[in-house]
This record gives sequence, C-alpha cells and structure tokens, in this order.
Amino acid sequence: MVAKKKAKKTVSSAAAVKMVDAAMADLAEVTTTSARVILTLSKESKKLTTTTRRLSKKRTLLMRKKKSAAGKMKMVPDAANRKNVKLIENEIAAIRKEAARVAGQKATLTPEMTALKTISKRAMAYTRALEQADKVLNKPKKKRRRKKAVRKVAEIQV
Repeated sequence: MVAKKKAKKTVSSAAAVKMVDAAMADLAEVTTTSARVILTLSKESKKLTTTTRRLSKKRTLLMRKKKSAAGKMKMVPDAANRKNVKLIENEIAAIRKEAARVAGQKATLTPEMTALKTISKRAMAYTRALEQADKVLNKPKKKRRRKKAVRKVAEIQV
C-alpha cells in the first residue's frame, strides 16, 4: 500500500491577516486582564499584610498582659486572677489561629501574584515590540525628491 502524501495547507492573505490580528488582540487582552488581576491581588495582599501587623501588635500586647496577670496570680492566687490569665491565654490562642489562617492565604497568594507579574511583563514587552514593528512596517513609502529627479534628467540630456 502506497502512503498518500499530505497536501500542504495554503493560507490566503485575508486569513493570514485575520490570524495575525486575532493573535495581537489576544495578546492585548492578556496584558490588560493580567494588569487588572495584579491590581486586585496587590490590594488583597496589602489587606493581609495590615491584618498580620494588627494581629502581631495585639499578640504582643496580650503577652505583656499575660505576664503581668501571671505576676498578680503569684502574689494573690484567687479565682479572679486565674480567670483573668485563662481569658488572656484564650485570646492569644484565637489570635494565633487567625494569624495562621492569614499566613496560609498569603502563602497561596504570593506565588500566583509573582507568576502573573512575569506573564504581564512578557505580554507587555511583546505588545510593545509588535507596535514598534507595525510602526516601521506601516510607514508610507518615501517619495523621491524633485531635485534629484531633475538632476538625473539633466545628466541624461547632456
């Protein structure tokens, strides 16, 4: 059995132009979409950073309170002081739990954001390069200066 040769694909100029324009449009869309998503993620990242700072400050304040409450409990070991220390420890545990949750969110957000930033940079660079190439390719054809044409005619006549 003889293997059939595959026919080579031919592309019309209109189809080629359409494909190039579609690719450029897709690239522009990726650029704008990734920029928008980066803005959203950076806002979320800032919120998580402020939350982390707030929780850290609250935790340090509670640690100081716990230390002073423990000192009071050593001096006067009554039920009120024990209750106070226990409340402070419960608050510290809740803050640790919240901080762990925020850290987990931030850990998943950071790699995604860095990947999007690199993609956005690439897309912007490609877009810029294509725009410059289009600018060069779409320049109007230079017209010959009249002076040179007159000079050539004069040389021919002599």
